[in-house]
Amino acid sequence: AQLVTQPEDQVTVAEGNPLTVKCTYSVSGNPYLFWYVQYPNQGLQFLLKYITGDNLVKGSYGFEAEFNKSQTSFHLKKPSALVSDSALYFCAVRDTLIGAAGGAEHKL
Repeated sequence: AQLVTQPEDQVTVAEGNPLTVKCTYSVSGNPYLFWYVQYPNQGLQFLLKYITGDNLVKGSYGFEAEFNKSQTSFHLKKPSALVSDSALYFCAVRDTLIGAAGGAEHKL
């Protein structure tokens, strides 16, 4: 079974300050992890993914996320937030086990 949790309903930061959107997960096998963003009045856009390799993943719009296996987390981060970063952020996981379904959750 797969489970994704974004523990914070809303994240508020001042422009120019670091931004973190938290995501934890639970999977049976090895996780494939994804972040998507939905800006106001726009469709869902892919930000970044972790499948294997380097734990620190660089994505679009200056975002990055670090895969932490021991804490089962994949937090999205940006060193300096912009007003234009106000959006819905979706964390998603896919299990590597054959036939496993994925899970997703979104938070502002």
